[in-house]
This record gives sequence, C-alpha cells and structure tokens, in this order.
Amino acid sequence: MAPPLPHVLLLAYDLTGAAGERAAKALEALVGAWNDTARRASVVTVLGVGPGLSQRVPLNVPEGFRDLPPLPGDRLDPGRSGADVLLQVSGADREVIGKAAGLMDHQAVGLLSARWRQAGYLPPTPTGETPRNLFAFKDGTANPGPSGDRWIWLEDGPQAGGTYLVYRRIVMSVEAFAQLPLERQEAVIGRQREDGRPLGGSREHDEPDFHAKTPEGRYLIPATAHIRIANPRLDGGARMLRRGYNYADGPDDQGLLFCAYMKDPALFVRVQERMAERDALTPFVEHRASAVLYVPPGSGEGLFGR
Repeated sequence: MAPPLPHVLLLAYDLTGAAGERAAKALEALVGAWNDTARRASVVTVLGVGPGLSQRVPLNVPEGFRDLPPLPGDRLDPGRSGADVLLQVSGADREVIGKAAGLMDHQAVGLLSARWRQAGYLPPTPTGETPRNLFAFKDGTANPGPSGDRWIWLEDGPQAGGTYLVYRRIVMSVEAFAQLPLERQEAVIGRQREDGRPLGGSREHDEPDFHAKTPEGRYLIPATAHIRIANPRLDGGARMLRRGYNYADGPDDQGLLFCAYMKDPALFVRVQERMAERDALTPFVEHRASAVLYVPPGSGEGLFGR
C-alpha cells in the first residue's frame, strides 16, 4: 500500500434497499460510480464490506467471515460501530474529500443509508518519516515492509489479493498521559519520544532488544511496555499494516482512528487481549467503536464475481 495521505473521511453505510441478486447488481453499479467519482476528484478510496451484508447479498467474500468477538475493556458505541459498507476516502485536501463524499452520499440514495462517519488527519510530517499520534510519539514504526506482504494479503482462491480491515476508534487520555514524566512515558511505550528508537536502541527502525538489561538487572524495555506486548514475536511473526489517523471531536473526545490491514482478524484479537491484560498503555486508551471489513482486491469489482 502507498503511504497514507494527510486527510481521511470514513463513510459507513447500511443496506436499506432490497436484498439478494437485485441488491448485488445495484451495489456493483454503485461501486463503479464511486470509483468514477474518486478518479474525477483525485481522491483515493478503499472499499470494505461487513459480515452482515454478505448474509443478505450474494458476494464473493471469504468463508467464515464474521464480526470480532467481544474484547476486554471495550466500551463500544453501536451507533459508531459496524457497517454493511465502509468507504475510506483519503486525499491531500479536506474540502475536496468532503465534496467527493457528498456526491458519493447522493449516489448511494435508495440503496444505502448513512450509519456513521468519522474524519481523521495526520500532522505535518516530513516525507519518509513516521507520523506522530496525540501522545506525541511516532505511530506505525514497526509496520511490515514489502517482505511482510504475506501477513496482509490473502493468497489463495477467488479472494487472492484481498485483505481484512479492522477499524477501532480509540479515545486517548491525552492530558493524563502528558502529565507523566518523560521517562515514564517512554517506559510505557518502550521507545524514545524524540526519535522513536526503541529503548536501548540507536535508530527508530532497530529491532527492539527485549533481553537487554540495566546494570541493576532491570529490562531496558519494561515487561509491560506497549512495544513488548504488541510485538509480532508473540504471534509467530504475524504482522498487521497499521494506518492510524488522529481525530479531535472535542477536548474530551480525541484520539486515534486505528485502521489495520491483515489476512486474519484473529491476529488483532490476540494482540488486543494481551494488551488489555498487561499493557502499560491500556489505562490511557479506551476503544469506543469497532468494525471489521473484508476489502476485495482492486477497485471492488471482484466482490461480484459469481
């Protein structure tokens, strides 16, 4: 996937029209219209469909596709969670994205109704550098490179080249975290705030040394550090491609729009269960919305292969 663009708008819809083959044909036509709109507006779109839609409309989705199970610590708002269809619209200009989304809403009338929408952004970031989240730490350092594609894309069968998107709207306790001394903040994350390097490392993209200790025998990267608990070594090396965006909907509602792509959503479930149990970051974040989508290859036409 290409590097993330600075602005995103997530558009979630539910099917309101007829189900069955008729709905599949109408949805296929809508996806084509959305793709044309995106090209004319010079925005980038990612289409995802929820597990409930495939139960009502004949679609080419992976067998066994289902919602995420309940996860510890979740306080999910049903009105901001789930979707039959999710359209991620991103680009360089927020106003251009908004105008394109308005047209896409109009094109969906009669087939889909708006369920929720959420805007996000990335702070100004030099080319090639990792963006920062609202805790002022770099977010996305350990994303897989090209050799990690095997963890992201489905490889076999009619869905080859597709993937899954897990979306989480995470409220962050920015003020509480900011009140921690810098040394404690870095111990919670397991990285230096200044440049993103793992504690004990020299550069941002160094592999963390989880065995390194201080002269007193303490781990340089604490046992509860976020990067230790979320590290791929605990999942046989399996990785997810994270595309996080900041959001700010008010002083008490700001945080991270966590969008992660992976070939098996069970990976996210395992990581989240570990984090809820012993991650030092957990007291400062709360998951308030969730969705899991299947993202077909290409521009979505493969959804309708029958």
